[in-house]
Amino acid sequence: MKKILFILFAALMSCGAMMAKDQTVAYIDLQYILKNLPQYETANDQLNMISKRWQKEIEALEQEARLLAQNYQTEQIFLTDDMRRRREEEIVKKEQEVLELKRKYFGQDGEYYKKREALIKPIQDEIYAAIQGLAEEKRIDIVRDRSADPALIYMSSKLDISDQVLRKLGAK
Repeated sequence: MKKILFILFAALMSCGAMMAKDQTVAYIDLQYILKNLPQYETANDQLNMISKRWQKEIEALEQEARLLAQNYQTEQIFLTDDMRRRREEEIVKKEQEVLELKRKYFGQDGEYYKKREALIKPIQDEIYAAIQGLAEEKRIDIVRDRSADPALIYMSSKLDISDQVLRKLGAK
């Protein structure tokens, strides 16, 4: 029994010694880094322009659907049953076009998502590579994003490597 306790104690001590190794932690502020990268601002501006253009297209189609519905409401009493049915189908079809266009542009796998992926992902990959390279150079074990860490209450400014990442990316 003493032998088992001794082995268990020795195992716990060796695990404790491995866990006691100092880990170097640094922080970045990803929002700050992105805000200071001209290529991110350019990509974001492109996305906003595309988004506005698509939104106008959707709004125009919505306006057409509203106009069809308004005309139908005012003319409904003068229409035959067959004409009413055709007009109602036309309104439903136009509303479905609006929904389909919204889905096409802004849906889960829509054009906006694909365009964002094409424009922003390379920038994110470049940032990640710069962070990884800097972490390897400075022997940093963990790099955390302070802008995404709601539990972070205080952090010493000497742990923030955001400006170093920006310099590695060639930004001012």
